Amino acid sequence: MGIKEIKSPEVLPETPPMVTMEENPESLKSKKLGMYFVESDNRRSPFAGGYTTLGTTPVNIHGKPITDLSRTGGWVAAFFIFGNEMAERMAYFGLSVNMVAFMFYVMHRPFTSSANAVNIFLGISQASSVLGGFLADAYLGRYWTIAVFTTIYLLLSLLLGNCEPAKRWQMLYLYAVLYVTGFGAAGIRPCVSSFGADQFDERSRDYNSNLDRFFNFFYLSVTLGAIVAFTAVVYIQMKHGWGFAFGALAIAMGISNVVFFLGTPLYRHRLPGGSPLTRVAQVLIAAFRKRNASFDTSEYIGLYELQGTRSAIKGSGKIAHTDGFRWLDKAALRLKEDEMNTSPWQLCTVTQVEEVKILLKLIPIPTCTIMLSVILTEYLTLSVQQAYTLNTRMGHLKLPVTCMPVFPGLSIFVLLALYYTVFVPLSRRITGHPRGASQLQRVGLGLVISIVSIGWAGVFERYRRNYAIRQGYEGSFLSAMPGLSAYWLLIQYCLIGLAEVFCIVGLLEFLYEESPDAMKSIGSAYAAVAGGLGCFVATILNNVINSVTGGGDELEKRQNSWLSQNINTGRFDYFYWLLTGLSIINFCVFVYVSRRYKYRVKA
Repeated sequence: MGIKEIKSPEVLPETPPMVTMEENPESLKSKKLGMYFVESDNRRSPFAGGYTTLGTTPVNIHGKPITDLSRTGGWVAAFFIFGNEMAERMAYFGLSVNMVAFMFYVMHRPFTSSANAVNIFLGISQASSVLGGFLADAYLGRYWTIAVFTTIYLLLSLLLGNCEPAKRWQMLYLYAVLYVTGFGAAGIRPCVSSFGADQFDERSRDYNSNLDRFFNFFYLSVTLGAIVAFTAVVYIQMKHGWGFAFGALAIAMGISNVVFFLGTPLYRHRLPGGSPLTRVAQVLIAAFRKRNASFDTSEYIGLYELQGTRSAIKGSGKIAHTDGFRWLDKAALRLKEDEMNTSPWQLCTVTQVEEVKILLKLIPIPTCTIMLSVILTEYLTLSVQQAYTLNTRMGHLKLPVTCMPVFPGLSIFVLLALYYTVFVPLSRRITGHPRGASQLQRVGLGLVISIVSIGWAGVFERYRRNYAIRQGYEGSFLSAMPGLSAYWLLIQYCLIGLAEVFCIVGLLEFLYEESPDAMKSIGSAYAAVAGGLGCFVATILNNVINSVTGGGDELEKRQNSWLSQNINTGRFDYFYWLLTGLSIINFCVFVYVSRRYKYRVKA
């Protein structure tokens, strides 16, 4: 097979003459590495001839190209996905918000133990999303991954709904079902948003605006599910008991399944590209094997790539060469010795190397959102403790404490309703960005608002604690103080809701657009993994604070810890301010990494 030398897609100040590396190996010394690379058909691998169609071409459920795109995908298909996500999030949040109170009041577990158990559930359900993303990108595709895991989720919800919590031995049963249910959510979370975005034609001139609106509406469906969970499910629990409440969550998962499968004839699919972990391992091993090779050596022919528009990766188009992570380019470094051995474990294509580069350079951005997840996790448990000491009456209506988390959802709902009529026009005047703000700008804005939220939480908690001591409630941490309204908590709740919608929606859109074509689900899983790590960090932080600020014996520790079960003797205000300081440091790191980030240039 012949080898043809081609130009790198980089824009250079001067176009050099076409030369071969064998004729003039010294010509690379003063030029960028991406100046030249070679195309070849000589690949002894399963990818021998490459894939002749564009990697992002949508197919039907049978893997065949869709001849008439107007009959599939678009907003009609997206609305089935919105309905599926709303019902699934209702089950997820309903389980999360009720489980703390269930373990505390029914199972008689300490509040800290109950909160940590739920934090671990939340962490597992998010951090294990990388498993679902891997299966979707490698073998099953996003549709079948969602179908399998959502069915598992439903079956486990039915088991939880049949639990009789009064029996002691069911504690082990409860933990087992709870944590396995978390794994059941793993296949849903990283795939649903990406699968919904797949329904839009990237060749359409409205693609960017449709994608922007899709992620906002997608998060709106998440919010509506949460609002129903924090109101209707809580009402069912109060009126009919825990069994009916958990049964309602199983019904919600059943509705989620039905809605998803009803949309099957309308969905557009993307072909799975084979194991991404294998491709990553091939690049790392090939680069390691050639770690001592030099780009200036006379043995250097060029960087390896397949000819024309073909890609060695099913489900992916070609990716242009970039100058970052130069040490990984050695995996695509074609030497004379590679003429007889083009195994992908010895020689990788430029596109394969660029996939790994993209995965690496994406990591710092979602990592900076872990702190937001820590705050959200702490609010889900600690704010409930605050609300128990406050007056939750609104006129003649007394709201249950477990309904308080509905207010962040309401603030998200209001923001998304006004997003395109108020926020985008105003921010467009400031930034000049056609969509109001770039994805990373929205993530940064969300982090700033989260700092304000947690800072205010510390200020209010200091006032609440001092008020409780002055009024003689120091030892009555489960008694509501009629003179202090719980609706002061709405400030921190609404601010964190705004922070969440800016940060998470911007992050999901950013990861989908920046991820490699054949790794969209794994890219989306980055956001879920960051959320899961935030839950684990919150658990670890709680345990560290209890150890450091508690006394010597167990009784003294419970009384003096910042996170004491008696909130009126604890120092939640100090803890909130600690989170404020950590959030400020985190934001500074985000500014640094986001300013250095270079958006992907589509080939």
